[in-house]
Amino acid sequence: MKRRKVIIMGAAGRDFHNFNMVFRNNPSYEVKAFTATQIPFIGGRVYPQELAGYLYPEGIPVYPENRLKALISQLGIDEVIFSYSDISHEHVMHRASLCLSLGTDFVLLGPGRTMIETRLPVISVCAVRTGCGKSGITRYILKVLQGRGISPVVIRHPMPYCDLSIGSCQRFGNREDLDLFNCTIEEREEFEPLIDAGAVVYAGVDYEKIVKKAEEESEVILWDGGNNDLPFIHPGIEIVVFDPHRPGHELAYHPGETNMRRADIAVINKVDTARKENIRLVEENIRRFSPEAIIVHTASLIMADAPGEIQGRKVLVVEDGPTLTHGNMAFGAGYLAAKRFGAAEIVDPRPYAQGSLRDTFRRYTHLYAVLPAMGYGARQMNELRETIENTPCDLVLIATPIDLRGLLSLTRDTVRIRYEIKETDGMELRGCIEGFVDSHFRRDMK
Repeated sequence: MKRRKVIIMGAAGRDFHNFNMVFRNNPSYEVKAFTATQIPFIGGRVYPQELAGYLYPEGIPVYPENRLKALISQLGIDEVIFSYSDISHEHVMHRASLCLSLGTDFVLLGPGRTMIETRLPVISVCAVRTGCGKSGITRYILKVLQGRGISPVVIRHPMPYCDLSIGSCQRFGNREDLDLFNCTIEEREEFEPLIDAGAVVYAGVDYEKIVKKAEEESEVILWDGGNNDLPFIHPGIEIVVFDPHRPGHELAYHPGETNMRRADIAVINKVDTARKENIRLVEENIRRFSPEAIIVHTASLIMADAPGEIQGRKVLVVEDGPTLTHGNMAFGAGYLAAKRFGAAEIVDPRPYAQGSLRDTFRRYTHLYAVLPAMGYGARQMNELRETIENTPCDLVLIATPIDLRGLLSLTRDTVRIRYEIKETDGMELRGCIEGFVDSHFRRDMK
């Protein structure tokens, strides 16, 4: 039987998972290539043979997405599988139109083919956009579970920017493990706060293997989603986070709208800083498209380690990178803190950007008042450090989930900005999680 030739479009995450679940060891298909976008420095790699399986003795090459049209023609492609997240519906259909114009099928794989079954109860936390605050919600749920005598294993959406052959199944039990796997800033931002909160975190490439390992040391799996992607594991309860600073985006981005329609609990976050009319619009959209979802309001309470240091000073604001870039946010918690605590001026970092950060500002033209903490590898981390050191200011506000000061060896005066999740309309989210856990465990709980 003739094998159908396939390209998988991705960004070093969902693409590899879709391959593993549907195409690996499947003689009906021949995956000729992956394409890569969104994340710097991930093109030009090879998905290695030890992960690709016996059908791919030389592995599978990864090309930049801008070569898609040429690759379809050169390789005689029958199907293109779209496999990454936080993309506008319009952009997805432009990619579909390109493929269809070349006579190629354009395919979106559904959850039924890509979610892993597990014997454990699973709580998933996903979102409708990057930067909604799902990581804070995950940590909030972690505390609820710990308060009920449960120490879950957290399985994190993939960020395999390291050597793929050694990163198929990564276990993070302490900060030393972050160094062991040579984690990037983005990876550390997701793993380190969970480790500090007392959780064991798994991530990597081969999630069937990861789930089996997690089952050995946990009673509950807490899925911590990435971007606005769907869960990789079949959840028992689906929590989806919404951002009222971007009302309407829950209907405009893939696969965030799918998450909205699947939600058991819809968490409208950041209600303490969003406009009431925007909160109301998000609520209306949830009620229209996911009418059975329980709607919960939460605040992201912004805190500064030394708020008095900000008053009257000229500040550089460093924010979480993905939230600003493919999340399309013009600001984050650091910018709000600068305004709240009376900074005299917020410095525009663009004239002082070094190396690839100049490309970042050229690509994401909505950024002008904040510096995204881009750090995909040692070179870019050094460029970030040089940008911070060279920007003329009195104070640097570090509003990333991890403390960059030690990691980048910064010499500037700095203040850390953090945020903490708080329910604002009772304890309905806490109650839902406690009820879910209690329904699975017939024993005395704390």
